[in-house]
Amino acid sequence: MSWLGRAFRAIVLLIVAALLALAVYDRFLIRPPAPLPPLSGQIDRILIEKGARRLTVFRDGAALRTYSVALGFAPEGDKERQGDGRTPEGQFRIDRRNAQSRFHLSLGIDYPQRDDLIRASAGGYDPGGDIFIHGQPNALAGKGTLRRDWTAGCIAVSDAEIEELWRITPVGTPVEIRP
Repeated sequence: MSWLGRAFRAIVLLIVAALLALAVYDRFLIRPPAPLPPLSGQIDRILIEKGARRLTVFRDGAALRTYSVALGFAPEGDKERQGDGRTPEGQFRIDRRNAQSRFHLSLGIDYPQRDDLIRASAGGYDPGGDIFIHGQPNALAGKGTLRRDWTAGCIAVSDAEIEELWRITPVGTPVEIRP
């Protein structure tokens, strides 16, 4: 076989190998999802599923978007007292907004509620409080997102996600937190 034949064969083999590599790359590479268009308007409900580490926002009964969350450092069970690292469970409302938080923006949840206060008073302990949906610690600004359960009982999302939630969540929005 002449050198021209060998060169042609080598080029064909390279092209086949490149096409095969492209097919494998396309089939098995995990690509990040395309950014979603920003939500607008207001939501009317938030559902947090602790076991799934998921927060879903709704408008008129339709789920609009789901976010991954980090919870309190000891997330199993309902919050009982200050310092237990648990995220409360039950029916709540967004009752305040804090743009000056130690975390990138925060939406306050109305915990503790009357039953929590009665239980804590009877037990002689502090039920805790200051439960928020918030972004990352301000010290990490622009450095990434903590994804393990790390809060003292709050619900944490990325900074970009809390910015979106901040825009679409009015005070008074119902929040359901499920186990």
